[in-house]
Amino acid sequence: MRMLIAGAGPAGLYLAYLVKRQLPGWEIRIVEQNPRDSTFGFGVVFSERALEFLRADDPQTYDRIMPAMEAWTDITVVHRGTPVVIDGIGFSAIGRLKFLQLLRSQLEGAGVAIEFEKNINSENPNSYDLIVAADGANSTIRKTADFGTTVTSLSNKFAWFGTTRVFETLTQTFVQNEAGTFNAHHYRHSPSMSTFVFECDAATWARAGFERMDEAQTLQYCERVFADALQGHRLVSNKSVWRNFPNVRNRHWSRGNVVLVGDAQRTAHFSIGSGTRLAMEDAIALAKALSDFKHDIPGALASFEAARRPIVEKLVAAADASAGWYERFPEHMRLAAREFAWSYIQRSGRIDPEKLRKIAPRFVGAGAPPAPGP
Repeated sequence: MRMLIAGAGPAGLYLAYLVKRQLPGWEIRIVEQNPRDSTFGFGVVFSERALEFLRADDPQTYDRIMPAMEAWTDITVVHRGTPVVIDGIGFSAIGRLKFLQLLRSQLEGAGVAIEFEKNINSENPNSYDLIVAADGANSTIRKTADFGTTVTSLSNKFAWFGTTRVFETLTQTFVQNEAGTFNAHHYRHSPSMSTFVFECDAATWARAGFERMDEAQTLQYCERVFADALQGHRLVSNKSVWRNFPNVRNRHWSRGNVVLVGDAQRTAHFSIGSGTRLAMEDAIALAKALSDFKHDIPGALASFEAARRPIVEKLVAAADASAGWYERFPEHMRLAAREFAWSYIQRSGRIDPEKLRKIAPRFVGAGAPPAPGP
């Protein structure tokens, strides 16, 4: 059997590794349109225990990744200069490039070479038994058939930066100036670097004049807005252009011998820290289906979607709820600091007051019961 994987992100790399291990007789090609160490963004964040699914099924990959992870057990919400710590909400993070390098090293050690700077349009789809679109939200492969794709852009603007300030916890900082309201998602992803995502609503973006600024001017403006959070540290850019988050959805996950995984299949808003987890779990589920069905590709793809879609839809619903909260964060900022923190931590619908009482006793014990909020 011949399999072509388009995209050398987490989904594509991990799928190639799993299939090579489980189906050693398969011929696997993995191609990537970008250069080898070219990557957008800085850190990759995982919600608490998000990598625990690897511990039992794939301890080799787990042991390879975990020593490079930064981990913490609290979230800090800073509301107009007032910090509120929510205990018991753990996350971990790793530099995106470091993460890809670890997965690449593992795959190449298994005997699969990655072809970089390769134009997928030159490939003949009839030459392969299976083609996997792991080439991201703007997937080229997805355009070759009708998957019932919809792409809806959220209204908030965001840009990814890094900084040399190393934050103790995942922190959400909300501030206001004469232009409007701003939010920064920031967390350390290595012992010496943190990710810093700068976000604002569309009206604030327009009033601030970002449309007339280049990348360097945007960076300087962001440094001024978040001077208290950065404490003298500078921001670092890496293709740090303004974006609107694209909600990608597909009515069909496969067409013929082509299947979608990762962000090509659906996106999940970055505020819940599940995008990379979803991509890797896609790879695990698809590899299992292929192993179970062997040469029956249609049967494997149908099994993959039947087993995986309910899980994905549950997480995507939480991501959509979280994204909706961020789309209205200027309204939520009218709350007092602790009420604001309550609103924030319940935004996805996955943590209700009773669950929060169990996992965050210090935060709940400090008072301020949940308020309806705006």
